[in-house]
Amino acid sequence: MKSAIRIIMADRRAAHRLKILSRQANFCGSSSAISIIHRCKSNDSVTIGDVSVPIKSAKHVHKVPKTYLPGDVSHSILTHLKWMMQKDLLGQDIFLIGCPGPMRRRLALMYLEMTNREHEYIALSRDTTEADLKQRREIKDGTAFYVDQCAVRAATQGRVLVLEGIEKAERNVLPVLNNLLENREMQLEDGRFLMKASTYDKLLATHSVEELQKWKIVRVSEDFRVIALGLPIPRYTGNPLDPPLRSRFQARDIGNTPFKEQFEVLRGTHPSLDSALVSELLSFAHTITQEEAKTLGIADFPLSNMSLLAAIMAEFPTVRGESVVGRLYPYNLFLSDEGKKSLTSTLEKFDLGKAALSDAPLLQSVKESAESSSDAIVTFTDGQTLTVSRGSKDLQSHDPHYIPTNHDERLLADMMTSHKFHDMCIVGPRGCGKSTVVRKLSSLLGYHVEPILLYQDMTSRDLLQQRTTLENGDTAWRPSPLIEAMEGGHIAVLDGLHRINGGTFSVLASLIQDRELNTADGSRYLRHDRFDELSETINKTTEAMNKIGVRRIHPAFRIVGLAEPPDLNSTTGQWLNAEMLSMFLFHHMTALPIKDEVKVIDSLTDHHVDDKLFELSENLRRNKDPTCQALANTLSTRNLLRIAKRLSQYPNESLYTAVHNACMSRFLPALAKRTLEQTLEELEIAPSPVSSELETSTSCSVTGNRLRIGNTECEIQQTDNLMKVPDTLFYDNAMHISVMESMLKDYLSGEHLLLVGNQGVGKNKVVDRFLQLLGRPREYIQLHRDTTVQTLTLQPTVRDGRIVYDDSPLVKAVREGLVLVIDEADKAPTNVTCVLKTLVESGQMHLSDGRKIVSGEDDGSHSTQSIKMHPDFRMIVLANRPGFPFLGNDFFQAVGDIYSCLALDNPDIESEVSMLRQYGQGVPEATLRKLVLAFGELRSLADQGIIAYPYSTREVVSVVKHLQLFPEDGLATVVSNVFDFDQYNSEMKEMIVETMRKHGIPLGAVSTNVSLAKEYPLPPLSLRAKWNMNKISADTPHSLVVEHKSLKLKGPVQMPLRNHTVDRNSARSTHFTELESMWTLPLIHESSHICDVTTSLDASGEADLIHFAGVNSVCLYTMKSGSRDVTWIDLYDLFPTSRHRYQPSIRVASLGSTLPSCLLMHEQVANILLLIDSESGNVSRIEMGGLLDSVADVFTRKNWRTKKPSYRMCADLQHEPQPLVTLYEIGSNFMTAVNVLEGTCLEIHLPVDVIHVRMPSPAHWLVEDKNNRFYMVEQQGSRYSIQEVESSAMTSPVVGVSSVPLHKSVIQAVTGESIQSPNRLLVSTCNYADVALGFPELSEVDIYSSPREAENHKDLPSNGPYVVLVPNTAQIVRSLPGHVPPKLLSQDGAMHEKSVSGYLEITDLVRQKLRYLKVPGTGPSPYSMWNTSATGPMISRLSNDGIVSVDSRGRVQIWETSQALLDSSLQGWTKLIGRDDQDLQITYERDGVKECDAPKHGKVDPTGSPHVGGNTWAGGSGGRDTAGLGGVGGPYRLDGGHDVHQVSQQVKDQVPEHIRQAAREMGEKAFRERLKQIQMSEFDAEIYHSFYSQVKRHIQSMRVVLDSLQAKGKERQWLKNQTHGDLDDGRIIEGLTGEKTIYRRRGEKEPEPGSPQQKPKRLRLLVDVSGSMYRFNGHDYRLQREMEAVCMVLEAFLGYEEKLKFDVYGHSGEGFSIKLTSAEEPPKNNKQRLQVLQTMHAHSQFCLSGDFTLRATRHAIEEISKEEADEHFVIVLSDANLDRYGISPSSFAEALSSKENVNAYAIFIGSLGDQADRLVKQLPSGHSFACLDTAKLPHILQQIFTSTFLK
Repeated sequence: MKSAIRIIMADRRAAHRLKILSRQANFCGSSSAISIIHRCKSNDSVTIGDVSVPIKSAKHVHKVPKTYLPGDVSHSILTHLKWMMQKDLLGQDIFLIGCPGPMRRRLALMYLEMTNREHEYIALSRDTTEADLKQRREIKDGTAFYVDQCAVRAATQGRVLVLEGIEKAERNVLPVLNNLLENREMQLEDGRFLMKASTYDKLLATHSVEELQKWKIVRVSEDFRVIALGLPIPRYTGNPLDPPLRSRFQARDIGNTPFKEQFEVLRGTHPSLDSALVSELLSFAHTITQEEAKTLGIADFPLSNMSLLAAIMAEFPTVRGESVVGRLYPYNLFLSDEGKKSLTSTLEKFDLGKAALSDAPLLQSVKESAESSSDAIVTFTDGQTLTVSRGSKDLQSHDPHYIPTNHDERLLADMMTSHKFHDMCIVGPRGCGKSTVVRKLSSLLGYHVEPILLYQDMTSRDLLQQRTTLENGDTAWRPSPLIEAMEGGHIAVLDGLHRINGGTFSVLASLIQDRELNTADGSRYLRHDRFDELSETINKTTEAMNKIGVRRIHPAFRIVGLAEPPDLNSTTGQWLNAEMLSMFLFHHMTALPIKDEVKVIDSLTDHHVDDKLFELSENLRRNKDPTCQALANTLSTRNLLRIAKRLSQYPNESLYTAVHNACMSRFLPALAKRTLEQTLEELEIAPSPVSSELETSTSCSVTGNRLRIGNTECEIQQTDNLMKVPDTLFYDNAMHISVMESMLKDYLSGEHLLLVGNQGVGKNKVVDRFLQLLGRPREYIQLHRDTTVQTLTLQPTVRDGRIVYDDSPLVKAVREGLVLVIDEADKAPTNVTCVLKTLVESGQMHLSDGRKIVSGEDDGSHSTQSIKMHPDFRMIVLANRPGFPFLGNDFFQAVGDIYSCLALDNPDIESEVSMLRQYGQGVPEATLRKLVLAFGELRSLADQGIIAYPYSTREVVSVVKHLQLFPEDGLATVVSNVFDFDQYNSEMKEMIVETMRKHGIPLGAVSTNVSLAKEYPLPPLSLRAKWNMNKISADTPHSLVVEHKSLKLKGPVQMPLRNHTVDRNSARSTHFTELESMWTLPLIHESSHICDVTTSLDASGEADLIHFAGVNSVCLYTMKSGSRDVTWIDLYDLFPTSRHRYQPSIRVASLGSTLPSCLLMHEQVANILLLIDSESGNVSRIEMGGLLDSVADVFTRKNWRTKKPSYRMCADLQHEPQPLVTLYEIGSNFMTAVNVLEGTCLEIHLPVDVIHVRMPSPAHWLVEDKNNRFYMVEQQGSRYSIQEVESSAMTSPVVGVSSVPLHKSVIQAVTGESIQSPNRLLVSTCNYADVALGFPELSEVDIYSSPREAENHKDLPSNGPYVVLVPNTAQIVRSLPGHVPPKLLSQDGAMHEKSVSGYLEITDLVRQKLRYLKVPGTGPSPYSMWNTSATGPMISRLSNDGIVSVDSRGRVQIWETSQALLDSSLQGWTKLIGRDDQDLQITYERDGVKECDAPKHGKVDPTGSPHVGGNTWAGGSGGRDTAGLGGVGGPYRLDGGHDVHQVSQQVKDQVPEHIRQAAREMGEKAFRERLKQIQMSEFDAEIYHSFYSQVKRHIQSMRVVLDSLQAKGKERQWLKNQTHGDLDDGRIIEGLTGEKTIYRRRGEKEPEPGSPQQKPKRLRLLVDVSGSMYRFNGHDYRLQREMEAVCMVLEAFLGYEEKLKFDVYGHSGEGFSIKLTSAEEPPKNNKQRLQVLQTMHAHSQFCLSGDFTLRATRHAIEEISKEEADEHFVIVLSDANLDRYGISPSSFAEALSSKENVNAYAIFIGSLGDQADRLVKQLPSGHSFACLDTAKLPHILQQIFTSTFLK
């Protein structure tokens, strides 16, 4: 229906407005039109349908909206306007509710424009206070006064108050308007009272205006109305409406514009557009706004911005489909894979699929417009041109810092088209080049860029206007950089849209969508055309308009937002919501493609970087795993460029090291670090070997004006500011110098530095030393949790009634060119430290006092308020490591890529020892090493999460300083000063004590704990036989035939060296014994065993090298006697045991101090002699011909199949300066003497068959034949002779002979006479010891022997490394088997012990004593039984006369047997413990000493009050007899929930034994009662404890992590706008003006409005309970370890149900979902937990065979993904035997990654061959583990939990 328009007017001014309104009368399809009736000069009106509203003339025309009402008003708009007219006539306030977008605001302003109503507008935010609505105090001329704000002005002047963003305001703000809305009344702060118009008029009838003014009563205009604009809550985020407030409004839903109306509008606006295309676009948009789409998590499509799409496509017809839709709706950024798939199919349905990128035109040129100086002409490669706004600077097409790539050029072209029409937002990962592209765009168009960093705590005032004071103290408002950009026509770059709170950023909605803005000082900024029209209408100049508070927004002004993509896996990081979508045109900037990245980096560096670097970043970016994505973010383009520049300048550096530094891998969680290492290994990026030059360049020096650190040099800068140059005590060490050299390299490159490390590693020391060497003055600032952006830059203070800002150290450093050291950066909120990003990236920063830091390249346009950055300014930031246990803010993750990052760790062992040596020059070296090793292991435990506190070098330095000044204090006592913090944590204390004792620090030991072996008298030595050297027979030649030959070396072959660190334990942790230390070698295979050991001095002559030979397969282990590092060489290729069933038998011999790292390896079956260099890995074969066969011949003979070892090597002279070894074959008649140093050998032919050979000297051989007769072969010059040894008594076989004589004092003790004669110490099977006087030089020899009993030598070994002679101490050490104790021990009652693998028999000739030392172990390896008889451990002598022993399983012990060595060690051990200070204690004598009577439970106090002492109450503290904590004599512990008062240990030790026994019995009784309560037997309790004890440390560490997370989550926040608390620096001016809410205080912060409810994490542990677990449990304990792992989970997560819901399910051949525990009711006590373990065991024992691993995994992931949780986890435990059941790795990998919202991990705890390793490589990186050592299973689970829970 059409209605006639009747216009009756009296003045011309109304005609102009009415012409605009009349154009809508002929709107197509509308059922009603506007009727404007003017009957007289005072009665204009507007009519829609049958509703008319009078139009009044406006007093302040600039308060009336302009150009909002379109020429053609749609039917839907008319309907809304008509409704609003009705409510206006009724005098009701209205609430326009609807989807995010400008429609509600535009509709309100349309109505105001149509009815010619003045308005007051305020955009509400979380920062809005009562003063912003009612009255604000200002100061002028020293007087404070109130200024009416929007609500009061609107009420008193009859305007319409527009409140936008009702849901953004905090709940206690808007109720201030309740009475004004309901009764039109309000009490003002200045004493005035706003009164309803009708009430006021009634008073006016009886009172005068002057009286009412005197009473401060103000009339509220009857024209006052309120229009509120808000979003529906809870569909959108925000505060729900307060019920009293809601009841005062009339609401109307402002839905989306109907399809038909929008179609007609777009057709009419852009007639050139294809109607079909417009229809398809609108159809797509309206489709995804339907309710059905909400189930996919699809945000509202910004339908209000469809006109922008139409404008772009009208200007560029070639831009089609998804590429243009993505600008309004970048769904790839915020939708899940399922949502993306659905949306893509919808696009294709409407023929809007992805267009080919090659079709998109690129930029060709940008030139100035000839027609307008404010425009530029952009030409594209397809010939199209575009006229766009430009800045005031010259257009610059060349930028030396910008390298054009296809990727960036395409983005630039898209951005140019968006720039034409609207503001835009660029979303891309950190460091991908967003800022670079924006700078390029601005330089092309001549724009000045205003960088504005957004942060989380930013307020709306920070965005728009900041309050300040003038010189005279008057308050004023200072425009923000955004306002300056609006007025100047600049590009405002809002960096960090993902960080700022959405409720704060919403105040810019009207500016972005409508180019209109209202500020706190009452100013109103208008779009240029609106401003121009208004200026023309009211005939005012620009200056006059500014005076009335109306300002013009420059037409060239643009906003460019920069943001990182939302985190799809987080419930709190979804910043890209419907509101944000309605504001911008979006451009998704991905990381550069690898080709473009290579081009950019190659162009900016002089050196082509290894392509593997780019392959690494590409692999990580392609992988959708969150861990890989996090690593990819650290390898951004910015960081890749930094790596490339560094490698270009220093080509000798390693790419491997550079990547690890960039990723800060030292502090990555275990899973992330493992993923990085695995990826590097796949790409063959390995650490490069360090050159010798680099190894020695660990010093720094200053020569003249040159500084040299390592191999890097620079000039020292001269400064007059010496007061600020650090002067610190610093001791150089290799590691710190290496770090400083790396810092110097980055410093010279102009980089800012970030040092990350644990506490106490020396970050401050290193930085201060670095600056001291450079001569650079510094400014220092320490951050903390209360640091704000304002305090980081300026410190506001009040002086003489005005605000004055003092420069912070940051500003001083920037201005003066100093080095700014920012300490504890991780303690401040990341939103605060992020402000440094703009300063580092662009050299610009805005200060809160209006000044601006500009870079040295700035054009000086802001010089009056600018601080120019000094070219020498540098920033060094120090932060603690991220993650557990610090749990600070992750500074590195937030802004780490803008710095050159270095991980500063505790020094390595040698560096730390070197440094400590300088702190404690009087502290023994051994003590320093004990400290370094012990604390190093504690740090390793902290890295693994097993203990909470990461002990640092700082603590070690404190201990060393104490020992230096007070050397009499024992080390064990002094280290307690560090560990007493953990005294009351039993698990932590146990771990510390064990670690200290392991490294020889006897923590808790007492000096009386000396447990040396019992001594037995040695049978006296007496003359038992005489030897005479005679000719063998008349027909036997005296001289021997000798062949001289040269040695030939074949090789060498380079064998790979492998390294391993052994877990070395001190054996003197609690008691002093002969055993000094012990450890276990890392055997290659389970079947490997050790067969020989030998020693030699190292090259320095200060330590022994110990060499161990192993077989199955053949290998050689080498380590230093005092070290934990072992290197080993696998020689399997030289001894293939699988060939002909060949089993090698190995003996080794060292080559003395001349070749310390070399040794001979003799294979006794095939007679192979190898020369091995254990340091380089070179292996050569020694060939002599004759006796030795070639290896090829050896392995072609079939008789090796059954041949036993028949060759021998005599190495009695291996420790001599000229080592000589003799090779012979048992039963042969010749032997070969080999001299490796001279390269010769002698083949000596004998007239007898050889059985054994001993060498008492290089010129003598003692030969035994098969008839047990002895012969002496002697060398005299070049002549070799043989004589038979005739003995006066029967001679037992000689199994050992010393190569040097005994001291004369020993001979005197043996013979009773002082005799000067050649002598040797012999070892025979029938005697304890033999001394041969005259041997070997004389022809007559006296044999003194100490005989054994006949049955006491039958088990003594006659060959092999089981006897050691120590001539220096006159001792014989013999290894005895452990299956039967020696007879002397048996006589003392000793029995066979399973924990004893053998005995060492010590025969001491000087003291005439025998001792037997028990060698700990469990007997020989079952795999070595084929090669060894019942023998004891193998032994060898050390250079200090100590003994090293090793058994076949690789268990090594170091012994001290000589009395002198034991005395010295005991003295040192006692000193370690320290002096006894018991005589220094203070003792108080009391009358009637309260002794312990008898243990009892005690009375129960019903009030629950704490009790200390008294011997009465149960649950008390520090008492006696009763159950409680910290007392003495009580039966058991009972926690009453109060503070603990600990009784000293001395008092506890005084408790009588019968009292202790009674307490134990009572405690056991209570324990049995507890077991009875839970129906658990003592046997069951013992079984459960056996599982629990294996994992209790992992349980404790997991609970520490969870407790820390819980504490961090409960950390209180600053609550602002409080009436009490600490003064808020940001509201000092409000304090000056008299406001009350100027304080802030710590409190529990309410969750953000509409934020998702915090849900617990959800975990399912899927365990393998199949038959194979039971079947192979005896082989590798897999089922037992799995049960221990389940026990750990059940115990560790108990009590954390609010944060973590978990259950345990099993899978086997009988089912894929076997319920073991429930998430709703987890096991609560030990009985229930044991039942779970027993169920696992029983099911595995009796279930059917089969495998459901794949199905169980899929089912578990599917089920758990359906539950609501913060995060979902599934951990699958299984064996690796999947291929047996046809499960391929690809199908299992697919199952693990089947649900995007579930983090699934697989742990393979059993494997045949290398199945597990192959599976791990084929499964998703970081989500699979091979745990063949099942003892590590709990630790792997702990790593997974810790890494994932700390994300």
